[in-house]
Amino acid sequence: MSEPVASIDAGEPRAVSVEKLDDVVIRFAGDSGDGMQLTGGQFTSTSALMGNDLSTLPDFPAEIRAPAGTLPGVSSFQVRIADYDIHTPGDAPDVLVAMNPAALMKELRDLKPNGVIIINQDEFHDRAFKKAGLATNPLEDGSVSGFRVFQAAIGSMTRRALEDSGLDNKSQERCKNMFALGMAYWLFSRPLDATVAWIERRFAGKPLLAEANTKALKAGWNFCEITDVFQVRYEVERAQLPPGSYRNINGNSALAIGLVAASRKSGLPLFLGAYPITPASGVLEEVAGYKHFGVTTFQAEDEIAAVCSAIGASFGGALGVTVSSGPGIALKMEAINLAVMVELPLVVCDIQRSGPSTGMPTKTEQSDLLQVMFGRNGESPVPVLAAASPKDCFETTLEACRIALKYRVPVMVLSDGYLANGSEPWRFPRVEELPDLSVEFHTDPATFKPYLRDPETLARLWAIPGTPGLEHRIGGLEKADGSGNISYDPGNHEKMSALRAAKVERVAREIPPLAVDGDPEGELLVLGWGSTAGAITGAVNLARAAGLKVSRAHLRYLNPLPQDLGAVLSRFRQVLLPEMNLGQLAMLLRARYLKDITSYPKVTGKPFIRQEIVHKIRQMLEAGHGR
Repeated sequence: MSEPVASIDAGEPRAVSVEKLDDVVIRFAGDSGDGMQLTGGQFTSTSALMGNDLSTLPDFPAEIRAPAGTLPGVSSFQVRIADYDIHTPGDAPDVLVAMNPAALMKELRDLKPNGVIIINQDEFHDRAFKKAGLATNPLEDGSVSGFRVFQAAIGSMTRRALEDSGLDNKSQERCKNMFALGMAYWLFSRPLDATVAWIERRFAGKPLLAEANTKALKAGWNFCEITDVFQVRYEVERAQLPPGSYRNINGNSALAIGLVAASRKSGLPLFLGAYPITPASGVLEEVAGYKHFGVTTFQAEDEIAAVCSAIGASFGGALGVTVSSGPGIALKMEAINLAVMVELPLVVCDIQRSGPSTGMPTKTEQSDLLQVMFGRNGESPVPVLAAASPKDCFETTLEACRIALKYRVPVMVLSDGYLANGSEPWRFPRVEELPDLSVEFHTDPATFKPYLRDPETLARLWAIPGTPGLEHRIGGLEKADGSGNISYDPGNHEKMSALRAAKVERVAREIPPLAVDGDPEGELLVLGWGSTAGAITGAVNLARAAGLKVSRAHLRYLNPLPQDLGAVLSRFRQVLLPEMNLGQLAMLLRARYLKDITSYPKVTGKPFIRQEIVHKIRQMLEAGHGR
């Protein structure tokens, strides 16, 4: 239903129709130097302040400065806003803001039929077409037929708005993303205030840039307000989220805050040793901002030094943490094996990306599962947990720290590029909602043996070096049960190997029963782990809305697995397991439970979308009904 509204901004007010939407997907795309990540991030932050539920999908080149105007150089940011609870950044955009021909042609294939395209017409010229590898003008050769195209001279209008700013032409040109953002704010009825305040903070020491970016933002808004380019505006009401204080958060930030919270709840100083690597570097950078909480961050000279420093911190009585991505985790494995042998708490965060080798550093994947499960020599099992969403990185990290401290064992936390850079609203937990992670160090010399174990958890005693009478040594050679002395006794080695494995298996006692959403038994269960949670949830909801009978379950604990997983799997005739790898967990579950798991692999560097999984659900149900 439409109703006239009037602008409260500069310019002559005009009557505009307003269309209410329950959700919308917007993608900003341009050259990697056009500021699309910043533009999308500000649109996201403003929408979060307005109370929308949201989910984002940043996508950018691996190169720091990819060739300008080329397809490989396109950087995009997709955001979905809604007035209800959503789980994904959307299967396809409703609106595409394309700053140049390369951005248009790379992203056009994803746009919904009859979708809106906002074009920066200044960049549509022969030289730009050549850079993008185009023989013709896509605005004239039928490429955009079937879409609603709106053209605006964003670059030249930005320069015109800033001609008296005192900035040179290049600096003026860099403000065009703010003009485009102003247009998007007008089109979707977003206020400018939050971004204006952000600009003032960002350029506090550069008043000319602050004024220029603010002018460009308002110029984009006013262009839409006083011209007839758009006859309709859109509104998305606030979502009905549980009461509380919220902030927009990405996975790396949530993981970092989880580490700091674990430090405070355990009473232990946090030590993070890391070597920069995409997309894990954000965790190191974020944690470094919390030094006022007694946090120590160490940017090591390499991955091996990073993990060894964290093990040393644990030996000294701290919460030792290291973070990396797949290539760095491979380098850390020998030292992680040392942590297995010395039985000290250690949290290892793997922010997965496409591989093998250097692979595609800015693209997402779930292909490190087998590496973190088995990538060490000897019998060296470790608990493995996987976060399901950006905000779940907080809860999963807290749980990983709890397990590491309680069982004196290294714990692997799996996130990935999709979670690390994607964002969603996160409700601040109350302090009393957080688990008690307090630790007691052994202090009595009369009862101390380094490998004397807790009968419940099998965790060995933890004593801080330098405590009088508790002098002890640790290292990578096999330990004698109890005393911790070096031992080559065959029977002792077998016993210690079994104890280390049993300690990890005992974690399963604390894993809650696997929750099944939908019927507890039936024809088809869609099982997932890690960042596939959103797409699976959305797909199953769509399938049910279409009348299909399908259930879903999601795994946070990958080692050990929930004790009732086998029973759950046995209650369904078919099990579908989407993974962003070539079927790693499916292979493990087949071997463990002798169940014919249907693997649904994807290794494109992009996350699953709902419709892909819905299509597979239909296929499997039709095949099952035909039996």
